Amino acid sequence: MAKRKVDRGVILAAGDGDRLGSLTSSCPKVLLPVRDKTPLITYPIEALVSVGISEIAIVVGYLGDKVIEALGSGASFGVNLQYITNPHYFGGSAISLYQARDWAQGEPIVLCMGDHLINEKLVKSLLDRQSFSETLCIDYTPAQYHEIAEATKVTVDRDGCIKDIGKELAYWDALDTGVFMITEKFFQAVQELIQQFGIGIEITDVVRFLISEGHCFQTCDVSGCFWVDVDTEEDLNLVRM
Repeated sequence: MAKRKVDRGVILAAGDGDRLGSLTSSCPKVLLPVRDKTPLITYPIEALVSVGISEIAIVVGYLGDKVIEALGSGASFGVNLQYITNPHYFGGSAISLYQARDWAQGEPIVLCMGDHLINEKLVKSLLDRQSFSETLCIDYTPAQYHEIAEATKVTVDRDGCIKDIGKELAYWDALDTGVFMITEKFFQAVQELIQQFGIGIEITDVVRFLISEGHCFQTCDVSGCFWVDVDTEEDLNLVRM
């Protein structure tokens, strides 16, 4: 029997990057140049392509036309890029993800953030697990350049499932890298939370909800793999060095 393969990835690129001030007044955050003037979003795209993801959906919103124009069909990356517009990009991150539900067609997907630099090894570690349930890649040994105060933290039980998640955790085991395995179960949870609370739902809220419902949200240890979350001009300057 052939092994099941994950061949779909989603990259969230809808936010307005307001914490970067004037830098994103006319340029989408994900197109800001980093190393060798390469746009930020190039990193998650190339990481997904390098592990065999053949279909990638990019959820756009703020200045979305510029993202589409810059990246095009995806031919330059050797992949087929699809674009999904989130008209509610001012809402929470889970709303952007939810726009990709129909595109996912009930299949498991790898979820990445368009403003995170990641490398192939991180995504490969996730896919090598051959697990097709909700999973978050976490880092137990963050590097000096990781902003702990700004990072989303995670506590993990002895079975490797998330106990709690959030930026405000005083005691934690690891950091959230922003790379997930997501299934239809996650989309169903987003739908339920939207019905209760509206469009301000964050991905962290959905993880907490699933945990509260008794689901094991698994983790994948990617300690030592390169990743950076770019939120501020200081972060941007760091990854340009």
